[in-house]
Amino acid sequence: MDHSHMDHSGMDHGGHGGMPMPAMCNMNMLFTWDTTNLCIIFKWWHIRSTPGLLFSLLAVVALTAAYEALRAVSRRYETFAAKKAEETPRRNQVEVSKRAHVIKAALYAIQNFYAFMLMLLFMTYNGWVMLSVFVGGFIGYLMFGNNTSATKDGACH
Repeated sequence: MDHSHMDHSGMDHGGHGGMPMPAMCNMNMLFTWDTTNLCIIFKWWHIRSTPGLLFSLLAVVALTAAYEALRAVSRRYETFAAKKAEETPRRNQVEVSKRAHVIKAALYAIQNFYAFMLMLLFMTYNGWVMLSVFVGGFIGYLMFGNNTSATKDGACH
């Protein structure tokens, strides 16, 4: 059947019912300062406005500083566990050491996961996000980095 003579102008072939397409996340593989359609790690963390950008950058600073807090908690627990093992009678030392080892392993796993999430933040290749990670690390170390060496361990090994 030949339909070439029919008027198709009233038909919507776009598939969206005339609705505008939502803005897609901009995925850069090169360094940029552009924040147009910037998504940070997740599709739902989509920057659409200047206030949204500022709030997100502050959140990145806070998340990065919190990573340093987690590192401080891990160091404190290791010190506590070592002291506890010394104070425990010989017959209970093995059990205390096993429990401490499991807790230290869990803290280590959380710390690794967290570090890789921070790496993904940095890998947005957005200068503003990268700068926020830097500022968060600086603030976090100022607040929680007492009695540690800055070169002890890197964020992503």
